[in-house]
Amino acid sequence: MKRNKKHERRVKKLIVACGLCAIILSVSTFAWFIGFKTVNVKSFDIEIAAIDSLELSLNGVNWADSITISSDSYSNPEYEPIGGIEANRVYEGNTNSWGGAGLVPMSSVGIIDAASSRLILYEKGSLTPTEGGYRLMASRVTNGVGETEERGYVAFDLFIKNLSGNEYYNELNIRNEEAIYLTPESSVTVSDAGGVANTGIENSVRVAFAQIGRVVATTEEADTIQGINCAGGNGVTSICSRVAQIWEPNDTDHVQNAINYYNESCKKRTGADVEEEASYAGACGTITNGTAYPTYAISGVIDHTHNIDVYDGAVYNGYTTSIATSAQDGKLYEYDTFTDTEKDLEGKDRPEFMRLAPNSITKVRVYVYLEGQDVDNYDFASLGKKITVAFGFGKQQFYGDDVNYDGNPELPDGTQSRPTNGQ
Repeated sequence: MKRNKKHERRVKKLIVACGLCAIILSVSTFAWFIGFKTVNVKSFDIEIAAIDSLELSLNGVNWADSITISSDSYSNPEYEPIGGIEANRVYEGNTNSWGGAGLVPMSSVGIIDAASSRLILYEKGSLTPTEGGYRLMASRVTNGVGETEERGYVAFDLFIKNLSGNEYYNELNIRNEEAIYLTPESSVTVSDAGGVANTGIENSVRVAFAQIGRVVATTEEADTIQGINCAGGNGVTSICSRVAQIWEPNDTDHVQNAINYYNESCKKRTGADVEEEASYAGACGTITNGTAYPTYAISGVIDHTHNIDVYDGAVYNGYTTSIATSAQDGKLYEYDTFTDTEKDLEGKDRPEFMRLAPNSITKVRVYVYLEGQDVDNYDFASLGKKITVAFGFGKQQFYGDDVNYDGNPELPDGTQSRPTNGQ
């Protein structure tokens, strides 16, 4: 199919980015803590572009170098595909979700439920003020087998075809796979249209990429591709044993109002009983704008017997009994997210974001949510409302500047200088 010139120019500008995704969310959220607003998510579009031997699809059958999904098209296979591009049409029987009434803070450590082929998420069950924070109880989001995705987050299937190489490796071995990088342009900001600055709502956004499974790229049977799940078999290589890659934007950004809220709420914890006044004394660790701090995310169901405070952790109230040593142990776990700090590293220091097998079609379940255990997720952050999320991924580790390229001959657009947020 012949592409129009406008489309070609757009792809050329994204020569560095195998994918660029723009999401506009109008968010008036329940804070993880008290919560005082109803939740609203207005219509927004997600646009993804791909080059460099990658192709994209929402149905796994039709392929394009750019696709778009919106609140109108995300679950309706009969909806006229955006721009007339069939790759924009979702498949029959999809389980995509657009957040229902809106975004509600969740928490995840990236574990995929093998039975349902979905990301395991936890939500606030109860929150009671303590002398130095809030006693947290949490339940698992009911998105298991036979259940729909819950309201409060965005989830959709994205199929990625990687055409590099001719060999397909059936076994799951990361050494057989190709490095993919998160583009420097990827960002989460307050939207210019309808957003309110200085609340910090954008600092608790997370985007999770859960690889479910893959098949050889020559596969044409729609049922096989669309039906990829954790069970594997029938030519499908399951990837669900691998935790999802979770991107944490703005890891070093903390608005003053969030810092003030933390300073007022948090006290050093010294005792086991979370509701005893004597369990708290002294100041918590310092939070400073420009410095990244860990997220002690929820990795299991939490009830009142666990005695967990939202500020538990060595960095915050100093209490570590609540912190698990592995993501499978339950309670709180210091999950290693992929941060903007890592994304912005240059040259050999730039880490890969994920890996894809050569000559493959991979089904990726994408989740967009607010991390409730992020220290920037406080009551008044919900006033920020509208945010913009943009992300992309590509195969290029180096730019011309990284290797002191002298510019002769001229490099393709976007490859000489490292892009920055907002460009």
